[in-house]
Amino acid sequence: MEIDDYIIADDKALVRWVLDGDDAAFEHLFNRYRDAIYRLFIQRLGGSADDADDLLQETFIKVYLNLDHYDSGYTFGQWVYTIARNTFIDFTRKTRSDLPIDERFSSPAATSPTPEESIINSQQRTQIEHYLEELPEQYNTLFKLRFLDEYSYEEIAEKLHLPMGTVKTQIHRARERMCRLITEGENR
Repeated sequence: MEIDDYIIADDKALVRWVLDGDDAAFEHLFNRYRDAIYRLFIQRLGGSADDADDLLQETFIKVYLNLDHYDSGYTFGQWVYTIARNTFIDFTRKTRSDLPIDERFSSPAATSPTPEESIINSQQRTQIEHYLEELPEQYNTLFKLRFLDEYSYEEIAEKLHLPMGTVKTQIHRARERMCRLITEGENR
């Protein structure tokens, strides 16, 4: 397919192409909405670029994994915005500063995977299997534990005998790599 075909295609056509296995079509969808969603996160986070980057990546992983659930009765932009909004709500729930840190980590909101993370176990799991093989072994393991096996950060730290900060950093990097693989269709 020519690049002009992607540029002039509407969102619904690009979604159909992605569902048919065209990774370049997803990259074009990502590029159409990336800046707007990123600005939304920056605005709501008060300028925290690191958190905005994480939320952007998490949003588009969810978009990719749930693309077959997209209802064309809504605009694609509305659907992506809803996923972004819900991702932000989950993030704020996890980072509530009104609780002492020991209570925050023992609360169900901080230890349970979000509903969106649970979706990774759905029918789209096979579509990401080949991307998992492209991740370095350690990232592959962490990604599977967090998003496929639905372990909490605390459970992963305990299972792998790693400090919590290391687990969070490496999961962030694994998620970042996976997002890059999905959006760019890299095949290393």
